[in-house]
Amino acid sequence: MTLALLDAPTNLGLRPPVPGTVPGAAKAPGALRDRGLLSRLGARDLGHLVAPRYDRGGWSEGGGVFHAREIDAYARALADRLAPAIAAGDFPVVLGGDCSLLLGPGLVAHESDRRIGLVYLDGSSDLRHPGNSDTVGAAAGEVLAHVTGRGQIGGRYFADSDVTVLGIRDYDDYLAEMTEAGIAFRTAPDIRGHGAAETAAWVLGRHGAFWLHLDVDVLDPSVLSAVDSPDPGGLSAREFVELVTPLAGHPSCVGLDLAIYDPDLDQDGSQGDLVAELLVQVLAGRTTG
Repeated sequence: MTLALLDAPTNLGLRPPVPGTVPGAAKAPGALRDRGLLSRLGARDLGHLVAPRYDRGGWSEGGGVFHAREIDAYARALADRLAPAIAAGDFPVVLGGDCSLLLGPGLVAHESDRRIGLVYLDGSSDLRHPGNSDTVGAAAGEVLAHVTGRGQIGGRYFADSDVTVLGIRDYDDYLAEMTEAGIAFRTAPDIRGHGAAETAAWVLGRHGAFWLHLDVDVLDPSVLSAVDSPDPGGLSAREFVELVTPLAGHPSCVGLDLAIYDPDLDQDGSQGDLVAELLVQVLAGRTTG
């Protein structure tokens, strides 16, 4: 199985960091490629999927998901790029961008002739939706709701029972809702208590084929702060590697995306070096095997 690298430089699902600016997450794929990822991973190049323009003109609070039409269209284009690669036996590695890109792999899973689940590493559950909040708008902070059929875009691409959420903080707003819905999860403290390797084994025991979503804000801000919403209590770099390596290297994993690193918040570039190195480490089994 060949690794296949695809740039998905979307920032459509994020709020502006300050008025009159746009989020920097769209620069992440280029910044990571500039660290030699294509050759370091020994990957085939699936290219760069240009995202629609970031423009919230005409949107105001209470207006629902901003960029909704553009995000749905981008998801369709992303799915059309990913599906043939997976069918050909490639292992796609999607460089985002913000978490709204998950709608593309979600479409692939939904349209597949096999059951594909979702393993969701993130600092927050991203389960905000109109049924539990009056402040929907930023799809990146709502994407788990969107891909499980709760949001204003997307659809029921993954059944609740086929989702495992990892690394959220123990003060997440939607722990009770996930429990009631049957969405399995382990918080960052849970992972620390059980151990990262045991948690990976637990996840693999729950899933057949699955897509792996990696939001780097699952890491503690002391490790990586160049994200839009750094929250304390996250994973260490060692825990991340011990958890993700067996997941990304398992034959049941059909592909992964990496999201939310923001080069604009990384003044000396050292955090981009770390993100690239972590990705190389967790995919070592696939590059050598």
